[in-house]
Amino acid sequence: MNVKKITPVLLVNEIEPVLPFWIDRLGFTKTIEVPDGSKLAFVAFQKGSTEVMYQTYASVEQDAPPVMAGAARKGPTYLYLEVDNLDAVLAAMKDVCKVISERTAFYGMREFAVQDPAGHFITFAQPVATPKQ
Repeated sequence: MNVKKITPVLLVNEIEPVLPFWIDRLGFTKTIEVPDGSKLAFVAFQKGSTEVMYQTYASVEQDAPPVMAGAARKGPTYLYLEVDNLDAVLAAMKDVCKVISERTAFYGMREFAVQDPAGHFITFAQPVATPKQ
């Protein structure tokens, strides 16, 4: 068996506040939208081969078995995104509060982290160029 793709599904109270974060700041496209009355119950964003999905707690509670629905509100998710241009992401996030300031970690990644409007933590990272010998 080969895994062809893995997509995180982030659970939130409401989806609408995260739309500008992914679309306007990061340039993702909304590819799937599932309405629930005048609000959204589910949405998927894609940029290239990268995809992230959001679903409301209410939607999970209607859809999922009790064991999943009961665990849904346990806490925020942590995403780690490797990017090819950290400076561009820094520019897009210039007015967003950094929960981890820009740093170079001991494992060779230049990175910083923010919290999305729904409370999930997202670290953006780019490998540090290795010196030529």
